[in-house]
Amino acid sequence: MSDVRIAIVYHSGYGHTARQAAAVAAGVGQVPDATALLLNVEEAQTRWADLAAADAIVFGAPTYVAGVSAAFKAFQEASSHLVMTQGFRWKNKIAAGFTNSGFRSGDKLATLVQLALFAAQHGMHWVSLALPPANHSTTGSEADLNRLGFWLGAGAQSNTDQGPDLAPPEADLATARVISAGAWPR
Repeated sequence: MSDVRIAIVYHSGYGHTARQAAAVAAGVGQVPDATALLLNVEEAQTRWADLAAADAIVFGAPTYVAGVSAAFKAFQEASSHLVMTQGFRWKNKIAAGFTNSGFRSGDKLATLVQLALFAAQHGMHWVSLALPPANHSTTGSEADLNRLGFWLGAGAQSNTDQGPDLAPPEADLATARVISAGAWPR
């Protein structure tokens, strides 16, 4: 198989989602013949050709007020003209997503749905997290993969009084690594 290029496009307001994005990139490193391209949304808007050349794009944004951050939304809107109106350039690419917020639920599902719809509007094929929810019984643990129980993508929770040096917890970062390490066809 030829080299698979996986772009990770994210916004991080306080650094927590950046840690999650780095975990996704580390997961790409675990996939044979895969290469990660880690781009924040500002840089991504100068790298449209690189995104067009990617086989897959993983989208990540913090959940702010029940949706993606304004900076990620600006990236989404910029893509409408530069990707959709110039030949549907992301059609048939693989897509996945992740998000982080200060609360366990924190409306992360709404953000993941917004990311999945964004990918669908570009003709992309969304890949779910492919992990069962965990930490939902007496045998569960805060260290379990997918401890927050999301199906659509990776969700992380960062305590609002902790910086990105401490949050999100390792279980959420390990879950983010699974997006790329376990979901892509080989």
